[in-house]
This record gives sequence, structure tokens and C-alpha cells, in this order.
Amino acid sequence: MPESSFLHHLRYRLAHQLDPVLYSGRGMSPLNIAIALVIILGILLAIVQTEPNIRRGHEHWFRYTELALGSLFLLEYMARLWTCVENDSVRTRWQHFFSFFAMADLLAILVAFSLYLGNGGVILRLVLLIRVVRLARLGRFSIALECITVAIRSRTYELLVSAIFGLVILLFAATCLYLVEGDTQPEAFGSIPRATWWAVATLTTVGYGDVYPITLLGRILAGITAVTGICMIAVPTGILASAFSDAIKEAKEKHRRLPKVLDREI
Repeated sequence: MPESSFLHHLRYRLAHQLDPVLYSGRGMSPLNIAIALVIILGILLAIVQTEPNIRRGHEHWFRYTELALGSLFLLEYMARLWTCVENDSVRTRWQHFFSFFAMADLLAILVAFSLYLGNGGVILRLVLLIRVVRLARLGRFSIALECITVAIRSRTYELLVSAIFGLVILLFAATCLYLVEGDTQPEAFGSIPRATWWAVATLTTVGYGDVYPITLLGRILAGITAVTGICMIAVPTGILASAFSDAIKEAKEKHRRLPKVLDREI
């Protein structure tokens, strides 16, 4: 049954408020700004509830708030599903349903109502943690995040090569320390998997200091590994920096109003 002209007009207006691609104004639409604020509120509540001293004695208020937020997210989800066909890039509602942001919306809604299924323990803590997935929903409003996604996709091969190189160096460093320090410190370097923890901490330049070589050759190898780690981190950093620059330039050429938006978001 075809929609009436009123419903079609309503869907058109609502779509231009919900879909950043369709919105003709500068920055985010007023409706998306309100939704983003609600999402941030939900994230803050999820974080605060992990503190037992705050949650204890106020469980019912947190549940009522979560129910209200879940209801708002459900209403938004249904509105986006209804209006998504106004975007020419969306051929069917099923395409929108299986998109990343739609699945994130649905997960946030399910988690909001899941608090009424149980009361505590590991399940409750897991539910509270998963609710931070709402942060991903802010990505639909951010042109800067879209540029980051494009940048990573455009350099997938280079990043994969650098990751393989890093894994090879990691395994080589762990093997060397296993051979040199294995007999001296069997608890820390008695096997390659044990030595791998030290190699990860050293190559990433974290250096926790919980395990470290004590022999002269082991310390020399550790120094070489640390210097190699600095170079290894610099490679993907340079690749991403170049990709980000190209993605932002491309986005500015594609959208006339993007420079002002990027200046505010980045």
C-alpha cells in the first residue's frame, strides 16, 4: 500500500535530520546533536555504574534510566530503519539492517533491556561493559572518523606488511632471549612463549620491568630489540599519517562545507 503524501513528506524531513549525508546544513543536525548527547549520557552512566559504591543502593534508578535510554534508542532505530530508503545509496532496508551502525544500534538496545534479565555477577559486569559499544554509534555523526576509516582501508596492504614484519621481529627477539637467558632465568625465559611477553613489552617500548635479561649478551640483544621496536612503531605511524592527509584532502574536495567541519572535529 503506497504511503500518503503526509507520511512521505514526514519521512523525507526526518531522513534529512537523521542521515548526515542528506543533511544540507553545517555540521550535525539538531536531532543528531540531541541523539549524540543521549549516547554520551548513556556511556557515562555505564562507566559510573562500574563503581560499586555509587551503584549500591541506587540500582533501581539506574535501571529506570537505562529503560528510558533503551526506549529512546529503540525509537531512533525504528526511525532510521523507516527513513533509510531516502538515501540513494541504500537500495533496501535489509541493506541498512545489516550495516555496521545499524547492528551497533541494535546491540545497544538489546543491552539496555537485558538488565532486566539478571541481577549481578559476571553477566551483569559484562552487560555494563558491552554498553560502551554506544560509543561506536557516534561514528555515524563524525566526518573525521569517516576519514580515518578511509585512510586505514587505503593502506591495508602496507599496514599488513608492517604487521607481518613486526611479528617476525617479535618471534626472533623472543627466540634469541630464550637461547641466551633460558638457563639463567627459566621462569621468565624458559620457553619461547614465556620470552614473548618480554619481547612484546620491549618492542612496544613499554618496558614494564617485571622481567629483563641479566647476562651481558642478553642485555645487548635487549638493547638492539628496543631500538628496533622504535623503528618498527615508526613505520605504521608514517603510513597512517600519509593516509590521513590524503583522506582529508579527498574529503575536502568532495564536500565543499567539509573544511569548517573538520576544523571543528579534528
